[in-house]
Amino acid sequence: MADERELAEAQRRHWQDTYTAHPGMYGEEPSAPALHAVGVFRAAGARDVLELGAGHGRDALYFAREGFAVQAADFSPVGLEQLRRAAQAQGVTGQVTTVVHDVREALPLPDASVDAVFAHMLLCMALSTKEIHTIVGEIRRVLRPGGTFVYTVRHTEDAHYGAGTSHGDDIYEHGGFAVHFFDRDLVDALADGWTLNEVHPFEEGDLPRRLWRVTQTLPR
Repeated sequence: MADERELAEAQRRHWQDTYTAHPGMYGEEPSAPALHAVGVFRAAGARDVLELGAGHGRDALYFAREGFAVQAADFSPVGLEQLRRAAQAQGVTGQVTTVVHDVREALPLPDASVDAVFAHMLLCMALSTKEIHTIVGEIRRVLRPGGTFVYTVRHTEDAHYGAGTSHGDDIYEHGGFAVHFFDRDLVDALADGWTLNEVHPFEEGDLPRRLWRVTQTLPR
């Protein structure tokens, strides 16, 4: 447990330092998974979206520009401050609220209070398998019946899997960033009690990183 806490705190500091050194590091354009998620959420009739691991907000701001009410959560106050400034510049401050939140803690939201949840590469951070299951349980709690969860994770076919410093539990640290690489069994286990709509493989960025985009919905 002490090692997990130390790794979590080290990762928090690393992200704070990274956002400070590289403001808006991912640019202003939304990610490909966010572009996909808008269509999924709209088809499901969603009006509000919770984004976990929103960072400096490129996807949260895109959701807001597309007309959704967005709650953006991240454990980096530096990233969220950049998000708020960008929201003001883009004229969508009325559509976006932010909260500093570590997903290892319970979500600060009531039961059945959001229509959709989006998490791009959040679940594959330095989180244990047990913590990941707990987080998905919290997502299930705050989603309304029929709600949709779209997430992306790096998986065990990624070139960085098995490289760098091992922290156990399929977590490897490379270049200062610790990643929990998913196998398909973990994806299936997280969908227990949900409808698993899609597990879509895609690539992003350098190497390139290999990811799955997962869409699952709660029963009504």
